[in-house]
Amino acid sequence: MFAPLTGTGKYKMKNAYTQPSNVALLVHTCDRYQFLYEGFGYFFNKYWDFDTNCQLYFATEDLKIEIPNFTNIRSGTGEWADRLRYLLKEVITEKYVIYFQEDMWLNKPVSANFFNQLFAMVNQRGLKQVKLTSAGIYQTHNTSTFIEGFNLALLNNQASGYLMSHQVTLWDREFLVAQLHKGEHPWRNERKGTKRLKKLNPEIYQIDYFAENGQPAININQPEAKPSEYNTVSANSMLQANTLPYIDELKQGGSKEQAYAQKLLNHYQNQLTHDGKPKPRKEDIFKKMKNWFK
Repeated sequence: MFAPLTGTGKYKMKNAYTQPSNVALLVHTCDRYQFLYEGFGYFFNKYWDFDTNCQLYFATEDLKIEIPNFTNIRSGTGEWADRLRYLLKEVITEKYVIYFQEDMWLNKPVSANFFNQLFAMVNQRGLKQVKLTSAGIYQTHNTSTFIEGFNLALLNNQASGYLMSHQVTLWDREFLVAQLHKGEHPWRNERKGTKRLKKLNPEIYQIDYFAENGQPAININQPEAKPSEYNTVSANSMLQANTLPYIDELKQGGSKEQAYAQKLLNHYQNQLTHDGKPKPRKEDIFKKMKNWFK
């Protein structure tokens, strides 16, 4: 695996939100996608600021792995919601969880100052869900709260889509557990979970911190707001065209990086799945819905 990079220490706390956080960052994956782990770890370690006050967990099913700066935890096999629920109830103890997946590869720096302020504010106010990406399906109302120039906006739940989504989100751990019904695969969880949340109608917040796949901001932010960014490099268990800039960057690295870049390129050019198999003949309808949203 690649050697870890350390945080720069560049970002310092600037306002009253300085109380300690109780936050886990969870990368939730399946063993079949092991091929992506190295790329995720490389770019996460390059762009993440390790002054961010949270614990880092990389969750596999049965595989024992080493990702620099992460603690490997394991869920065992089973349906998506059941595996995640087990991790959140039996393994992770932090009050809040940032949810990531292994195909979300960073490509711009992350600010520890932004996240440490966000964590303290969420702890102080007891918020249940803060979406950290932008999407046109969200209808929001700006509030008076800004963090590093980003507005903490309140969702209009009835006018917005995908209240339950697996994009990068800061969750109250117990609130997230309540959204995970037994036996749900990820696409059913997003569809049915959204219906449940619309009925429950909790306060859900959104902030334009991560530009996912280049999505533009949807709120009225201040000029100093500097978003981070990531791309979802996978769809239908295969690499997508937005993997190519990452491959080009890896080619400029050492021998390990170059070898991994060549493997990525081979998978992309030959349309291989992440476990090295040929492209599936048919695409599941729920996967089509998921990929359309992305």
